[in-house]
Amino acid sequence: MILASHGIIASSILQVDGDWLAYYNRVIAAGGSLTTTEQSATLQLVLDLKTNSLWTPMKAIYPMVGASAAACAQNLKSSSFTGTFTSGWTFASTGVTGNGTSAFFNTGLNTSTNLTLTSTHLSIYVRNNTSGTSYDLANATNGGMGVDPTYLISRYVGNAAYIGIADTLYATTFSSIDSRGFWLGATNGSRAQNLYKNGTSVASGTGLGNFANNNLYLGAANGGGSPVYFSDKQFALCSIGDGLNNTQQSNFYTAVQAFQTTLSRQV
Repeated sequence: MILASHGIIASSILQVDGDWLAYYNRVIAAGGSLTTTEQSATLQLVLDLKTNSLWTPMKAIYPMVGASAAACAQNLKSSSFTGTFTSGWTFASTGVTGNGTSAFFNTGLNTSTNLTLTSTHLSIYVRNNTSGTSYDLANATNGGMGVDPTYLISRYVGNAAYIGIADTLYATTFSSIDSRGFWLGATNGSRAQNLYKNGTSVASGTGLGNFANNNLYLGAANGGGSPVYFSDKQFALCSIGDGLNNTQQSNFYTAVQAFQTTLSRQV
């Protein structure tokens, strides 16, 4: 039941999107809460994604609102892939921040069983500028990340950003001295992969490899079932889903940036 004490009044229930309302109910059922501004921002994000034909390609969208593990673990798209936070995270209205040593978020999404090599996207919205030997969103078959790795890295040691969709070559690289912003990597109809920052294509390459049979981790890499290469980034959104073309990713950035601006946490 939706109660006025949660910030939704009875007269408004029939006016909101059904998918958003289901998400809101999951947040409340998990013991989380959303401010009225967070409610409005997530609702508008759902509407903008649907308007731009971006809702269907999404498998998991974590808006990172609610300033708690219970709220931030919820998938905006559906009840599938509810994530799990370990200890070591800091939760705030601006997003979630890993400690860089032990914290990770298990998305529950297995790349091998849920994604397609020629049609996949990964995205993260990063609010701080740090560099190190860390993976922001990643998995692989082995702890060394050399077998069947999938990864999105906003700024690695040596000032480089990477996208790899089951890519053993680390072939798509961009010189990055600032990890802040909206990063998205995608394949769309082939193994060719593109890396975008804030809606602009910054690098391209061709992947070679297969998906690992385990879940993607945010804030670290899932190296054969164990977390490795922890990140200290602050994440204000993460998404995983089908591939996006240039127009779709541009529209996605516009929607995400509007969402972050409503929450006064845009970069």
